[in-house]
Amino acid sequence: QVQFVESGGGVVQPGGSLRLSCEASGLTLGDYAIGWFRQAPGTEREGISCTSASDRSTYYLDSVKGRFTILRDNAKSTVYLQMNNLKSEDTAVYYCAANLMRRSCRDSYKRRLYEYDYWGQGTQVSVSS
Repeated sequence: QVQFVESGGGVVQPGGSLRLSCEASGLTLGDYAIGWFRQAPGTEREGISCTSASDRSTYYLDSVKGRFTILRDNAKSTVYLQMNNLKSEDTAVYYCAANLMRRSCRDSYKRRLYEYDYWGQGTQVSVSS
């Protein structure tokens, strides 16, 4: 049984940092492109970052570029999202998932969320002063 478990969320002040973890079991993490997504109340889920399996290239939504870093550790079957200089608009539930149709992210994490599965339960990130 495949399972993704997100953790590391919390409450931080603007400008603060958090590191989210996405631990996968039941599959070989290195075979999949893995995306991080978020959903704020009343909004659609959006893709914010992705790490490809094919060449380990990384992709970021413009609004998080330069502040967030995605890292994968295939040996630990874990993908991390380091989030720095957090803003109030980053408040959301954060999820990770695997792309079941391609090993390279390209723009799939932004435009083709239907390609992703094994969604975890999410971890809440709240940025507030």
